[in-house]
Amino acid sequence: MDWVLALGIAALLLGFVLAAVEMVVPGFGVPGISSIVCLVIGVFLVSDSPLEGALTTLFVLVVLGVMLVVVLCLLSRGKLPSLVLKEKQSRTEGYLSSADLEYLLGKQGTALTDLRPSGTGVFDDIKFDVVSEGSYIEKGASLRIVRVDGLRLVVREYRE
Repeated sequence: MDWVLALGIAALLLGFVLAAVEMVVPGFGVPGISSIVCLVIGVFLVSDSPLEGALTTLFVLVVLGVMLVVVLCLLSRGKLPSLVLKEKQSRTEGYLSSADLEYLLGKQGTALTDLRPSGTGVFDDIKFDVVSEGSYIEKGASLRIVRVDGLRLVVREYRE
């Protein structure tokens, strides 16, 4: 066996291994680019003619397709480590979604800007965009959150 042919086969094998790594850990990083380079070099080193190069390229593409099907089957059956988190981040464990502002209902704060009817208020030392119930509220006025509509905090001026 010629050393150029052996080097070409080694490049092809290394390219397939790097492609498999890229299929399991996607991101088109070092393994993906290195795989492409190794496979191209391997095709050039193994082939003696353009026809042989085309057939070798076709063979490489078929092998990559089979590898992709195998990796996808293994991932779907849980045989390979999944890249998706299995733990749920629930409220009972202390996780809080940024969209879950219900805990602010009834809180008292201060208008940081004039509310015409929207502006900024401070509640528990945190700034929030707020909307009054329709009336003008001056800067510095005491506020109370009376309704939470998704990310919209509706406030009313609070007088003690």
